[in-house]
Amino acid sequence: MTKVFGTEFRRVDRREHLGEPAVVAVAVRSYDTTIEDLWHALTTPERLARWFLPVEGDLKIGGRYQLKGNAGGTITRCDPPNALDVTWEFMGATSWVHVRLVADGERTRFTLEHIAHEDGIEKEHLKRFGPGAVGVGWDLGLRGLEQHLREPAVTLDPAAAEAWALSSEGKAFVRASGEAWGAADAAAGEDPAAARAKAERTIAFYTGA
Repeated sequence: MTKVFGTEFRRVDRREHLGEPAVVAVAVRSYDTTIEDLWHALTTPERLARWFLPVEGDLKIGGRYQLKGNAGGTITRCDPPNALDVTWEFMGATSWVHVRLVADGERTRFTLEHIAHEDGIEKEHLKRFGPGAVGVGWDLGLRGLEQHLREPAVTLDPAAAEAWALSSEGKAFVRASGEAWGAADAAAGEDPAAARAKAERTIAFYTGA
């Protein structure tokens, strides 16, 4: 497990999912809030729109959701305030996102798994960019969640977020994230040189290099 930014962790697993080999990007955080508040921030449309993206749909088990300008899918598990599973359908490809929350005193431990089949439609994408392709995106999103938990009344300004991502600070964040995902990929058994190369391609994609 790779530790950067204090309480942020990244791990890459390789295991079966629905009977097929899969690559799993695992992001772990610890937040200074109650499990009920964190669950509310993750599952309430008005709060999701403040730190992530607007969401609409039939937001219950078996229902469909759609994030504005991004992925949609089906809600396959919802056990408040501990577990949420959804399919992640984007540009013709399907992967899976599982979220788990565990109370830890006055804090809450958050674990997100983004699961993709190794031989699925995303095979070439995974070979080129590795788990950091989704991992860096989640790191950026979870940065917004951390800010939201500090200032819950503030709504994310998409233009300001985009400008920050292209700033020297934002690019440094992406580089640290991408390198950490590359290290996690190597720790999971990928050839270190190949893992670094995939990480560099991911960093270049996110920074516009």
